[in-house]
Amino acid sequence: MSSLDQRLDELQNDLLATPMKIGAYADLPFALLQYEPNQEWAMRRGVGLLVNRLNAAGKNVHFISVAELLWQSAERIEGVESLFRLEKKRGFDMAQEQFLTYLSDEELESTLPQLLAERLSLLDPVHDIAFLVRTAAMAPAIYHASTLLDSMKGRSAVPTILFYPGTTDGSDLLFMELKNRHTSRNYRVKLYS
Repeated sequence: MSSLDQRLDELQNDLLATPMKIGAYADLPFALLQYEPNQEWAMRRGVGLLVNRLNAAGKNVHFISVAELLWQSAERIEGVESLFRLEKKRGFDMAQEQFLTYLSDEELESTLPQLLAERLSLLDPVHDIAFLVRTAAMAPAIYHASTLLDSMKGRSAVPTILFYPGTTDGSDLLFMELKNRHTSRNYRVKLYS
């Protein structure tokens, strides 16, 4: 059994435990499952099997695409085309910085945490589980997973697992193995690594 399979089995056991064991805090029922970016296909296969087992145990798993939420945020503000025009005129870094503003500025009412909270509000915390997938869309530096998790405190009671493509050295995470994306681990959420 690979370490990824072991992590998925541990996650399954924690999700089916009574009470669930994915988070130590009721106001942040989130966890992070780390997998190596080159394990994407193995992770998808393993998650598909995990969903089948969770469904058989009476849990409803809902996939939420972070990539979709990112584009939804941009579309709600000025439209995706405005980002394309900005990138063409002022470069990728400026467009990425503008995108981060869309995702972070609470006054815009389309931040990534707000959009995720909207999606989670449609789910039942007792029977439903959310899997946040396609998180690689936050690369290279559009948004940090740790920022998203910190921002979700108190916004939802739905058990939520963020699938994190990256590596870990025990205390730090490295998103997508990008040199400039070191993140200190969030100790309020459980890390499956």
